[in-house]
Amino acid sequence: MTESRTRILDRLRQSGRAKKTGPEIGVRTFDWDRTECVDRFERQLQAVRAEVLRVDQRWPEQLADHLGESGVKNLRFGPEGRLAKELVAGWPANGPELVRHSQPIEDCRKTLFAETDAAFTSARAGIAETGSLVLWPDSAEPRLLSLVPPIHCVLIEADRIRSTLHGLMADEGWSNGLPANVLLISGPSKSADIEQTLAYGVHGPARLVVMIRS
Repeated sequence: MTESRTRILDRLRQSGRAKKTGPEIGVRTFDWDRTECVDRFERQLQAVRAEVLRVDQRWPEQLADHLGESGVKNLRFGPEGRLAKELVAGWPANGPELVRHSQPIEDCRKTLFAETDAAFTSARAGIAETGSLVLWPDSAEPRLLSLVPPIHCVLIEADRIRSTLHGLMADEGWSNGLPANVLLISGPSKSADIEQTLAYGVHGPARLVVMIRS
């Protein structure tokens, strides 16, 4: 090893040990109460053609009725998901068929891509400013459930809606360690061509059904 290279590596090692502090940045948030956060969140979602349902403890039945009105035949969900037991327990017998997503993608590719009408996931939080859902996909509720089926259904608790993403990150201490996979969803999938013709469902679900539980 040459002397110059040794000096460079030594400087790099020393710089890595040095404690660096970033600038103090105030948390960007709005002084909105719970009701205003929920109302703004709903309006922002509806502005981009998402379907918003205000639900209660009977949300599985309410979701089944909403999906049944448009002829949905099945709903795929992660059986180990946070809300899976509630979903199954409250699902009506005459509702769309519940399909457990418990196989590796190699074993269920055909049914997932060609035979699944809708999928369900929970949400980590919501952002009122932008009408965005915050999801943390994991093995229990993989990213595919929110990406592949033409309809994505999500339940979010009203008290989990924050005014801004920055406020959520501060509340949950994301600066101390980010989750492995954060997903922000702001409406159904859409894209426009060079002539500005808007099309839905090009890169993901064409419909987004958001249930807000008070």
